[in-house]
Amino acid sequence: MSEIQVMEVKSGKELMEFIRFPMELYKNNKNYVPSLIQGERETWDPRENPALAYCKAKQFLARKDGKTVGRIAVIINGKEKEELGISKVRFGWIDFIDDLNVSRALLEKAEEFAKANGISKIEGPMGFTNLDKAGTLTMGFDKMATMIGIYNHDYYPLHFEKLGLTREKEWVEYEIVFPEVLPEKVVKFNELIKEKYQLRVMKFRSKKEFLPLVDPMFKLLDQTYSTLSTYTPLTPEQVQSYKDKYFSLLDKDFIICIADKDDKLIAFAVTMPSYSEALQKANGQLLPFGWWHFLQAGKKNERANFYLIGIHPDYQKRGVTSIIFKEIYDIFKRKGVKYLETNPELADNKAIQLLWQDYNPVNHKRRATFSKLV
Repeated sequence: MSEIQVMEVKSGKELMEFIRFPMELYKNNKNYVPSLIQGERETWDPRENPALAYCKAKQFLARKDGKTVGRIAVIINGKEKEELGISKVRFGWIDFIDDLNVSRALLEKAEEFAKANGISKIEGPMGFTNLDKAGTLTMGFDKMATMIGIYNHDYYPLHFEKLGLTREKEWVEYEIVFPEVLPEKVVKFNELIKEKYQLRVMKFRSKKEFLPLVDPMFKLLDQTYSTLSTYTPLTPEQVQSYKDKYFSLLDKDFIICIADKDDKLIAFAVTMPSYSEALQKANGQLLPFGWWHFLQAGKKNERANFYLIGIHPDYQKRGVTSIIFKEIYDIFKRKGVKYLETNPELADNKAIQLLWQDYNPVNHKRRATFSKLV
C-alpha cells in the first residue's frame, strides 16, 4: 500500500495547488462550480481577509505516489471562543479522492490541531465565520452547485461517518418554479401588511443611490441573527471586505429594501442572477474572458439565487416576508427569471422556510456539518 503524506501548505506554489485541487478532482463533473482563483487567494491573505486577524488557520495537502489526492484547512475562530464560549476546530476546504485512507489522514490533521490547542471537538466543513460556505452535500449531487454552496462527491458523507463523525447541523435548499400569476390571497395579504404597518418598498434609480443602505443592511443582518447561539457579529473590517468582494456583482433591481413610515430600513433581501454557468465557463479566471460570461449572466438569465435576508426583530413574524417575496416575483417576472434557488437554510429554521410556502418549493438539496470529539 502506498504511503499517504500530508504536508502543511507553506509556499505560494503550494497554496495554488491547494486552490486548484478541486478543479482537477471535478474537471469532468457538470455540476461542480469552481470558485474564482483570485478570491480564494485573497481568502488566505491577512491583508484581504479580516477574519485572519482573530482566527488561527492552517492548510494541508495530501499526496500519494507523488500526486495530490486531498486537501483540508483547519481553523480556530478566536471570537467564537471568546464571545460565545464555543471551543472547536473548524475544518473546511476539504476535498479528497474516494480513498478512506486519504480522508482519514486529512481528518487526523484536524484532530492533531485540536489537541495541540487544547480543544476537544472538530466540526466541518465550515469556513472562518457563519457567513462562509458550510456543510457537505448529502442530497442533490445531480444538481448544479451555486456560488455560495459547497459541491462534493456522494462519497464524502459516507467517509465522514465511517471515520466516526456524526451529523451536527443540517441545512435544506429549495428550488421554486415561479407561477405565471400570483395567487390572489398573496397579493391581498401583501397590501394588507404594507397598510397595517405603514411600510413601503424603496426604489433605486442607480447602484450609487443604493450605496448608503449597505451599512444599515449589515447592521440589520446582525440584528436578525443575534438571537442564534452560534452567531458572532461582523467586525467593521469584515463588513468592508464583503462590500469589496460582492458589491460589484449586485444589481440594484435584484435588491429589495423595505422602510417604515420614518424611512428607516426594517427589512431587505438580496437576490442575484445565477452565476453558476458563468463560473464554469470562466474556469476560475476573470481574465481574459471570464468577465464576459459574468456580464452575459447578469443580462439574461432564467435562473436566480436567493442570498441574504434581514428583518428587524420588531417586524419578524408580522408578514413582512410576504412583501419581500411579492417584490421578488415582480422583479423576476420583468427579468424573465423562471427559477429561484434558495440559499442553505438551517433545517429547523421554519420561520425562513415559511417564506416559500405559497410557491410549491421543492427541497432538492440537503447538506450537513459533521463533528467528532477528540
